[in-house]
Amino acid sequence: MSNFKPEKAYKNLGFLNAPPARPIRILCEYEEPRQRFSQQGVHDTIVFFGSARARPPEVAATLLADAQAKVAAAPDDAAAARELARATAAHKLARYYDEARELSRRLTEWAQYRDGKRHYVVATGGGPGIMEAANRGAADVENGRSVGLGISLPFEPGVNEYVTRELAFEFHYFFTRKLWFVYLMKACVVFPGGFGTMDELFESLTLIQTGKVTKEVPIVLFGTAYWDKVLDLDAMVEAGVIAPTDKLLVHRTDDVDEAFRYLTAELDRIEHHHRKVSG
Repeated sequence: MSNFKPEKAYKNLGFLNAPPARPIRILCEYEEPRQRFSQQGVHDTIVFFGSARARPPEVAATLLADAQAKVAAAPDDAAAARELARATAAHKLARYYDEARELSRRLTEWAQYRDGKRHYVVATGGGPGIMEAANRGAADVENGRSVGLGISLPFEPGVNEYVTRELAFEFHYFFTRKLWFVYLMKACVVFPGGFGTMDELFESLTLIQTGKVTKEVPIVLFGTAYWDKVLDLDAMVEAGVIAPTDKLLVHRTDDVDEAFRYLTAELDRIEHHHRKVSG
């Protein structure tokens, strides 16, 4: 009678994908990125958050023209009217794609080599929209690298083409993904976005406000017309739910030049302070 050789537990995909192995899967989403970041020399990131729905301006312009033509051909078509409303909103949002790309390019160029080594790699959620724009801006720089912390979603096929392949990740759990956003984050730029962007922004603000994140993290809210509508910190201060000083956790701007000057000055100041304290 031949001997039976059972399958090793760590090769048993049925077990590894079952609920009892959830702690193992969570640990994998911590340890594998940690090892890879270390091997790739990535210790400091500038994180870009923003809408996955932002399209390149030329794409948005084409969609708007097509939608306008449909409405002109059928003025009473409700579906065409809805399509035009979506295309109009997308056309307004598209300006942020180019601004995110340009800001990422300039930050990558500035941060690529300092003191003989690479600093402050751009990191995004790896998806389309603002995320793609920021990864694309980093790729516009010769030898520019960027991180893509992807998440398994039914409507996103994978990380965008501009993410550095050695720094491309796919997470199952949102909370482990957010850990890696915040753990390496030294600065953050938040463009207009929806629920996911708000979740990421408020998670970061909460950790900073409560002292769970002890490092200084300059945060830029890019797009004042949007943020003044959706994030009224004065109202929160007036209601007594945040302190007046909490308003200082974010810097609002509508200008790539200003965002670049603010972030680089703050990062230089923080870095100088750390050297002074440690030296």
